[in-house]
Amino acid sequence: MASAPALPAAPGTLAVIGVLWRRSLNEVVRVRGALLPATVAPVVFLLGMSGQFSRLTGLEGFPTDSYLSWIVPLSCLQAAGFAGAATGANLARDIEQGWFDRLLVSPVPRPVLVAGPILGAITRCLVPTTVVLVVGFLLGAELTGGLLGLLALYLAATAFCAVAGLWGVFMAVIFRTQQAGPLMQQGVFVAVFLSTAYTPQALLRGWLEGAAAYNPVTYVLELGRQATVSGIEPSLANTWPGLAALGGLLACFGALAMLGLRRMGA
Repeated sequence: MASAPALPAAPGTLAVIGVLWRRSLNEVVRVRGALLPATVAPVVFLLGMSGQFSRLTGLEGFPTDSYLSWIVPLSCLQAAGFAGAATGANLARDIEQGWFDRLLVSPVPRPVLVAGPILGAITRCLVPTTVVLVVGFLLGAELTGGLLGLLALYLAATAFCAVAGLWGVFMAVIFRTQQAGPLMQQGVFVAVFLSTAYTPQALLRGWLEGAAAYNPVTYVLELGRQATVSGIEPSLANTWPGLAALGGLLACFGALAMLGLRRMGA
């Protein structure tokens, strides 16, 4: 475990966030392979899905003739989500070892205790997200959305990482054990699976069609797909639903995380 830096007496908000942010990055520096799970799994998924389902683009209504381009933003979101969910596992470790109790009794606002680790997760997620994106481009995916599309993809990935991080924090403060780690990861997987992860909304059938229509991740994916899917061009119409979905998810899971922290400190 990384040694805990001493917090200053009567610390300022930004100073504490900075300390917790740096501490959350220590794992990348001190633990070899800390980013491998969040990087390797999405890359393997990208390779497998692009090969197995490439002929789906022949279906009428599919917005692109490259299934690889369709699946790259999905893999980027998975990479960012797994990196974010790891925040919960790290917090659960700190709870088990008693270090987080010291933070709870410090004169620090509860949101500050979450902001630092979440910023650390966002920083870490840039590595697997970029690796997945580069692999996708090397395999033949195109940057059809230009710089605006690329910015939209990174915005979708980093914000989704923050959502997954808040979900992980909520699970950590509820269960207070690292054994809840698989549940944190599965929450990200299920949220992505019940969306337009593999096929467009118009081609879905049955209960999955309804689930995807109400799943906020569907609109986050549409935001990210402005980068590589030629049928989803960068525009306000393709951007604001994703931003609204991310805002709602951040507000919801942020509130749950704060509620769990207040109950834990009671």
